[in-house]
Amino acid sequence: MKLRIRYFASLRETLGKSQEEVETTANTVGELRNQLLAQGGAYLCLERGKAVRMALSQVMVQEDAALTDNAELAFFPPVTGG
Repeated sequence: MKLRIRYFASLRETLGKSQEEVETTANTVGELRNQLLAQGGAYLCLERGKAVRMALSQVMVQEDAALTDNAELAFFPPVTGG
């Protein structure tokens, strides 16, 4: 399946890109995150234990959320207000 991945704030800066399109056989957000982490390098900014939030088609999700073809997945750090 094909997905558009978007990166925001410090993740965008670390990865040096705001978005990318990927082909994947991952079924869940967590499986796709594993696929990205396996690439190493800058993608390690997505490691578990780091403050990273995820939204699938603009809805906040957890790692067990099912992926669908042509969906948009966003990764971003938590946002604080003030």
